[in-house]
Parts: sequence; structure tokens; C-alpha cells
Amino acid sequence: MRTRDLALFGAAMLAGAIGGSLIGPRTAEAVAREIIELQQSVTQVLQGQKDLATANTQDHAVLKTLLEQSTENVTKLSSTMGTLQKSFQDVQANSGARLDTMSTQVQGLSDNLEEIKSRLGKLNQQLVDLQNAVQSIDAKLASSASATSAGAGGITGAAAPGPTGAAPSRSAQPTPPPSADTLYNNGLRDIQGGKYDLARQEFQDYLKYYSETDLASNAQFYLGEIAYVQKNYQEAVTQYDKVLINYPKSFKLAPARYKKGMALIELGQKPAGIRELREVIRRFPGTEEDRHARAKLKELGVSITASR
Repeated sequence: MRTRDLALFGAAMLAGAIGGSLIGPRTAEAVAREIIELQQSVTQVLQGQKDLATANTQDHAVLKTLLEQSTENVTKLSSTMGTLQKSFQDVQANSGARLDTMSTQVQGLSDNLEEIKSRLGKLNQQLVDLQNAVQSIDAKLASSASATSAGAGGITGAAAPGPTGAAPSRSAQPTPPPSADTLYNNGLRDIQGGKYDLARQEFQDYLKYYSETDLASNAQFYLGEIAYVQKNYQEAVTQYDKVLINYPKSFKLAPARYKKGMALIELGQKPAGIRELREVIRRFPGTEEDRHARAKLKELGVSITASR
């Protein structure tokens, strides 16, 4: 369209110049010169239009190339974003597992401190009892020695051996279990070291032999923690329930109820899990478990108290 307009403009100018030369009294030489100049102008205009068209074509090619490059970059960026999103999700999942493990380890260290405090409180009493027991044994040994000396004259001989000359056989004595301290400390060490199967056996043995001690509720709680870390959430709920039912005075009640709620949520039993978290907030205000329960309910988008 622009080329045609320029051509028409040049033709009009040429016709005007010719008409003016025919009308006016100019000489033939002057008219010829003006025609030549006009032709040159038209030629320049046409050349300029051609150059403009060429530049237009080049600009179009450049824009097309830029557009293709931009499209390719957007595609690559979308792919990169997808990869980053997946990586972020993986990091979140792994972080959650590591946090659970770290929480268990920190809880174990806390229990170690509680255990040390409890044992230090009992140590003095045990020493007193031991001294009394030693004195009592010394007194009995002295009395027994006197009685033996007094009755020695009436003994005429020793008992004869059996027909074969061998001493009577003794029944095999059962191997005593490890001490409570050994079992409990080994369980804590192994759960902190990630040896969950070994720690489970040690805590089960502790409950088998020492279920009435002050640390029995701790051992029961750790059985739930091991199941939770291994993602055996139904077993974890069972073990946490034993803490809540069998040890009503345990200082593990708050963490046991909180972790039971979390395990129920992991099992897809969201309403039951929410009830347990609300119970944590109601029964143990101001505790670390209270703060965790509030944060989880906020994450789930539910209120802290049940609607009436």
C-alpha cells in the first residue's frame, strides 16, 4: 500500500511538472532539466521505499527469532520450575522425617537428665540401706560362726559320697536379666543411634522385668516413638495408649497424647487426631506439646476448641 502511494505521488509530481511546462512559457531546455530532476527524485523515493521494505523484512525476521527464543526460554523455565518444586517437596518430606528423629533424640536426652536427677535422689538412701545390710550380714556371720564352733565336738564324721563317689548334681540356675539401668540406658543409646529394632527389644525387656519402676512409662513411650519413626502409625497409637492408660502419673502424658494425635492424622483419622490435639491444649497448657498442637491445628485450618 505504501509503495503504491509513493508511486502515485511521483507520477503526480511528474504530470504536474509536464503540465506546468506545457502551460508556462518556459524553454524546452528548462523543462527537460526539471523532468530529469523530477525523475531523479522519484527514483530516490522508490529506492528509499525499497530500502524500507528490506529493513522491514529484516526486522520481522529478527522479531520472529526473538519470539522463538523467548518461547524456548519460557519452556525451559517451566521445566526448571517443575524440577525445583519436586525437589522442594522432597526436601520437605525428608525434613519432616529428620525432625521426627531429632525430636525423639532430644526427648531421649531430656529423659536422661530426668533419670539422673531421680537416681541422684535415691543414691543416698541406697548407700544407707547398703551400710545397714552389710552390718546385718556381719552380725549374722558372727553369730553363725559361734554356733558352728560350739557344735563342732558333736560331729563324728562327714557325709559319705554317693555310690559313684561324685558330689550331688545341682540344677542349672537361670541367667538373671540385665539390670534395669543397663536395659534402659542401652535402649536410649540405640534409639538415639537409629538402631530401632534393637532399642525396641531392650525396652520390651525392661517392661517385662521392671514394669513397676519410675522409668517404666518412659520405656513404654519409647516403644510408641520407635513405631512412629518407622511409620507404623497404628502400632504407635497402641503404644501411646498404654502410656495414657497404665501410667496416669507419668510426665510422658503430654507427649504421648500429642504423638497419638499426630499418628491418627497420619492414618487418615483426622477427626480423632484433632480431638487428641485439642485435649493436649486443654490438659497441658503452656507446654511444648501445647504449642505444637496449636501449630498443627492452625496448619489444618481448624479451630483450637471444638464448636458447640
